[in-house]
Amino acid sequence: MKPVHLTDKNFKQEVLESDVPVLVDFWADWCGPCKMIAPLIEEIAQQYAGKVKVAKLNIDEGQSYASKYGIMSIPTMIIFKDGQAVDQLVGALPKKDLVAKIEENL
Repeated sequence: MKPVHLTDKNFKQEVLESDVPVLVDFWADWCGPCKMIAPLIEEIAQQYAGKVKVAKLNIDEGQSYASKYGIMSIPTMIIFKDGQAVDQLVGALPKKDLVAKIEENL
């Protein structure tokens, strides 16, 4: 299962109206640490398929949601549950830290 590509147009439907928790990775093409964790995000998408939706929002394409959620540095991952942002992680974190946060919010 690949991460969902988010835009300002599909964010509401894919994230806020999702019936499962959603991990959103806010990233950009020019961000080195974002590229470093991209394979981890893909692994998590496969590992949690059916339990958690994993999505990526390029902040250069989805600026309105990046500013709405106060994204100041990337990569930032926000976990959404029932349309609400419930947890946030900033930086290129190890997989075990990401998984621990996901498990907490299942």
